[in-house]
Amino acid sequence: MLPIIIALALAGWPPPAPQPLSIVKAALHQYEDGPPMAAGAAFHTGETVFLTFRVQGYQRTADAKIHLVCKIEALDPDGVPFAEPATREVQATLTAEDKDWLPIVRQSFLIPPLALSGSYRLAITVEDKVGSREAKTEVQFPVRGREVAPSDTITARNFRFLRSEEDTRPLVPAVYRPGDAVWVRFDITGYKFGERNRIRVSYGVSVIGPEGNTMYSQPAAAVEEGESYYPKKYLPSMFSLNLDDQVQPGAYVIVLELNDEVGGQTAESRHEFRVE
Repeated sequence: MLPIIIALALAGWPPPAPQPLSIVKAALHQYEDGPPMAAGAAFHTGETVFLTFRVQGYQRTADAKIHLVCKIEALDPDGVPFAEPATREVQATLTAEDKDWLPIVRQSFLIPPLALSGSYRLAITVEDKVGSREAKTEVQFPVRGREVAPSDTITARNFRFLRSEEDTRPLVPAVYRPGDAVWVRFDITGYKFGERNRIRVSYGVSVIGPEGNTMYSQPAAAVEEGESYYPKKYLPSMFSLNLDDQVQPGAYVIVLELNDEVGGQTAESRHEFRVE
């Protein structure tokens, strides 16, 4: 039996185990076919993230065909999809020169403009239809957006007085002169969602004068409604008030009344500014 054992060993028996299916060289890019971004590099809300990766260890049929199905899910820090999942198929007939070929897959996703800051991820699954095997991996990346603290009930966050529409720094203290325009920005959050992430949120504005009288009132100053694939976590809002040239100096209060029609909730907040 010894010669037979030696012959089998020389023939390479048993055959080598197949290479495991794996996802390799996954990279993120700022633009299509751009250079890979450094690990930990951040994207901003409203930008498009471009993904590329390669697949190795796939099997082929007797006539050298391959068939891969790749699914990519785009998820926010809470695991909520921020874009619809993408599916890409790779089908090809290989030649002898393709024995080391690693197919490349490309996909892009738009980061929602109203997304919050946090660690986002792309979950990749590749199925080898020929080899009946599956491989998974994730690519994480930070997103920089507006910081809006969450709330279980409707509320106004980041309320700030501004000198002009273009200002980015809050006016502290909030002091104006007669004839000025009072600019205000704030973020509404804590409202509820209906089917297909439907919302209907409105707010009203009143101004209380130094003597406690209502000097201005607009119950329906603005309304935001609609549906979206990704839930809008907050609503950036802005309005302005024009002060009369003869307005009395003193402390004034803006009363902000929020209404969430879907969630059946309301809220009120008060914000003081002065005229000197």
